[in-house]
Amino acid sequence: MKALLLENIHPDAVTILEAQGFEVETRAGSLSANELVAALQGVSLLGIRSNTKVTTEIIKQLNGSLLAIGCFCIGTNQVDTNTAAGRGIAVFNAPYSNTRSVVELAMAEIVVLARHLTDRNQQMHEGTWVKSATGSHEVRGRTLGIVGYGNIGSQLSVLAESYGMRVIYYDIADKLALGNAKRCATLDELLEQSDVVSLHVDGRNTNSGLIDETALSKMRQRSFLLNLSRGSIVDLGSLARHLRSGHLAGAAIDVFPTEPKTAGDPFIHELQGIPNVILTPHVGGSTQEAQVDIGHYVAHKLLDYVQNGSTLMSVNLPNVGAPERAGHRILHIHRNIPGVLAKLNALLAGYDANIAFQSLSTSGEIGYVVTDVAEARRGLTEELRAMPETIRVRVIR
Repeated sequence: MKALLLENIHPDAVTILEAQGFEVETRAGSLSANELVAALQGVSLLGIRSNTKVTTEIIKQLNGSLLAIGCFCIGTNQVDTNTAAGRGIAVFNAPYSNTRSVVELAMAEIVVLARHLTDRNQQMHEGTWVKSATGSHEVRGRTLGIVGYGNIGSQLSVLAESYGMRVIYYDIADKLALGNAKRCATLDELLEQSDVVSLHVDGRNTNSGLIDETALSKMRQRSFLLNLSRGSIVDLGSLARHLRSGHLAGAAIDVFPTEPKTAGDPFIHELQGIPNVILTPHVGGSTQEAQVDIGHYVAHKLLDYVQNGSTLMSVNLPNVGAPERAGHRILHIHRNIPGVLAKLNALLAGYDANIAFQSLSTSGEIGYVVTDVAEARRGLTEELRAMPETIRVRVIR
């Protein structure tokens, strides 16, 4: 079986897959749609990070060999997960592995912005000595507003409090406050109270343009904005205007609506050259520790699905945990219609297949059943594929 890993995924993932007999091809950058379709012919596993887009059009052009996609990052909005599920392609990600790395970068940037350290650093490199406290502040006692109180936002909350910051947060879901953090009823309430606003939301369509001209206008005078989540969240043109006017005192941006495909490619942006603005090339989770953890976690999830049929932690297929195999394992992904399991078991009985283990789970329009049988007469797999409800059938022997 073949695996294609893009965007400099940690080499430990290559080692793990090769040790299990996979032929692994790696690419340093992302691929265009046509390049990706061509590269995926005959490939069973695809590994990507955030810059590769696996769209509906791409998935529909595949020849059926692709079993699973591993997103070696937190987000999965770069993949059309619903279309993938409809083709029986499992999608996995690493929801926790780089949390600490992103949190540490956010906290570091808050301190750097409060002390204007990037400006001081540039002055020193240019040969100018400016020893002054003007515009420099401690973060202790300042209010941090966290938009999105998930894994990253909540950890940042704890770390910021240890620095002596007051923490408030806003989330559309009901999230338990950690430490002394206080929940805001609305985004506007958070923006109006915060000295620093840090964004930690996902890439769903409703979050696109969340921080627009109107939202930026509601932020406190001389406050800071951090975006280490998704490039579509902030209107960067409006942000540049608010920074140049002096309304906002600084910003740290790690993600952009359009990003270069490969390391070393040129980058030109209107935020360049504005004082007290930190620009980083989407490296929030790019520490060695995080990349090692992500490489191991996602590679093992992909292997567990291929070798055992386990979909635990899949973001688009019903979650079924698969124990040690007892005989031949039949994996049946189907449309979630009443009576499918009964039809499946009737077929198994008709082919003299004695069930040793069976587990079914459904989610939305998709059902997934894992069945172990000791023996079965020839022709069973073809009959299962012919069922009108069937999306994909795979047998592990």
